Amino acid sequence: MQKVWTSTELEYAFLFTLRKVNSINVEGFKPFFKNMPLDPYIKGNYRSRRLSRFIVAEDQLIKLPHGYLFQSKEYNPLLGNIKREFAELEDPLIELDIFRNLVLAFHDSCKLHPEAEIGVHQIRTICSPENLGNPAPEGIHRDGTDFIGIFSVNRDNIQGGETHLYAAKKEKPVFSKILNSGELLLVNDHDFFHFTTPIKPDIEAQGSRDVFVLTSPSLLTE
Repeated sequence: MQKVWTSTELEYAFLFTLRKVNSINVEGFKPFFKNMPLDPYIKGNYRSRRLSRFIVAEDQLIKLPHGYLFQSKEYNPLLGNIKREFAELEDPLIELDIFRNLVLAFHDSCKLHPEAEIGVHQIRTICSPENLGNPAPEGIHRDGTDFIGIFSVNRDNIQGGETHLYAAKKEKPVFSKILNSGELLLVNDHDFFHFTTPIKPDIEAQGSRDVFVLTSPSLLTE
């Protein structure tokens, strides 16, 4: 179903963009979201995560050394001021043309400097009939970076998981949408707060939401 933009969304559209990346077949990503390591910093064992950082040089990706994710409490009241370490993205995933196309789509759409670092977070959030999954346990927030890209890989047996953008925390969202597979939402982090609503199963079984979140700068330090 085609998205119908509201007048408020159109007013802010120059500060965020939603696009379908036609050069990416998400089926190639799906196997890499199985058996991912749990996020050890979140209680409840409902989120799995990997993280790597890159720069783009002449349309090629250069993977940078392993680093630690760090955000201040100003941006992440739940996990701020903590050096968080995650497993790297798997090499066979990084070598896929569709992965390169995703990072280039983010890089080119945001008109990044050639040497700008890009962090790529691979995240699976699960839910069950007994427990919700919370893609954004820190609540409505900014990441403390310049640009954010949220790319939807797959939604399996879930309700919810709607992405919201806010001009201010206590105002109504200026953008609200469930991101479908292959859609990339690009956001200027200086201008918007963002949030994704919890997920629950559609039928009585486990459900999952798989995304890549890209940031520049990467927020990683060595």
